[in-house]
Amino acid sequence: MKNSRNKGAAGERELASKLRDYGYAARRGQQYCGANGDADVIGLPGIHIECKRVEKLNLYDAMAQSVHDAKEGEKAAVFHRKNNHEWLVTLRLDDFMKLYGDKQ
Repeated sequence: MKNSRNKGAAGERELASKLRDYGYAARRGQQYCGANGDADVIGLPGIHIECKRVEKLNLYDAMAQSVHDAKEGEKAAVFHRKNNHEWLVTLRLDDFMKLYGDKQ
């Protein structure tokens, strides 16, 4: 459990660093201080980030957690990667289309 928690924390720090490289003031959320429902990484306005740094991921469970914890007006997103792979982002289709823009 301790290694898993350490890997998760390292993943959150890694992701926050990547987002800072893109110019966002990203950092780990407050969940490590005991607060529940906070995003794993904060700094992308309007996005609730659930960060998963695991080899095997139940994506639907991770998305459900992000949806459950997202605050009003936030879009739920799962940022995830496994060893030797790049970061990926999963959004619900409706949320992606709202970000991408309406063609109509």
